[in-house]
Amino acid sequence: MTETAGTLTDRRRAATRLTIAVAALRLFAEQGLTATTVEEVAASAGVGLRTFYRYFPSKQDAIVPLLTRGAEAWRAELADIPTGAPLREAVAGAIATRFTPAGSGDSADLELTRGLMRTVAGDRDLQRVWHDVNGDSERRLVPVFADLTGDHEGLAPRLLASAATDAIRLALEIWSAPDAPDEPGPAEIARECFARLTEWYDDAGAVRD
Repeated sequence: MTETAGTLTDRRRAATRLTIAVAALRLFAEQGLTATTVEEVAASAGVGLRTFYRYFPSKQDAIVPLLTRGAEAWRAELADIPTGAPLREAVAGAIATRFTPAGSGDSADLELTRGLMRTVAGDRDLQRVWHDVNGDSERRLVPVFADLTGDHEGLAPRLLASAATDAIRLALEIWSAPDAPDEPGPAEIARECFARLTEWYDDAGAVRD
């Protein structure tokens, strides 16, 4: 099937947004938000200022596509959990898959994320972007957990979505603290956070009293 012009245009726009996001993330991680100008981000991404502002209202917002891509990959990992699998165990496995480096490229991406998180911690506007992305991801996870649990009316899917989102958020923030050691890594921290946040939920699918 031939792609339509609209589909190609959308893909090009998405690719441009992602290119700008990666350039912004690298500059923020390397030299900090305050020291980085929009002009530098645009030049690093190979686009003009007009193009930059066509996609983003500020340099802080330029990281949204990259954070959103990570959130989408996380949701896809959870959506692939087989129906009927012990849920807490399966989510722990998904965390290990997503946040344990499989090669040098994955390790580099995690280190870049670590640098970004350290930048986020020092800037209120980046904190706003980070928490907005997490809030949106949590909302999108609710129907995923509703399908996994078979509970489309109760509170459990919302609580599980919150726990899964906060486990990753806390793990990245804890692991990225300036004085934090390299080990345990984000996967181990996130698994512990999720386990503690979901002690109320039985792996067999029942809510504990």
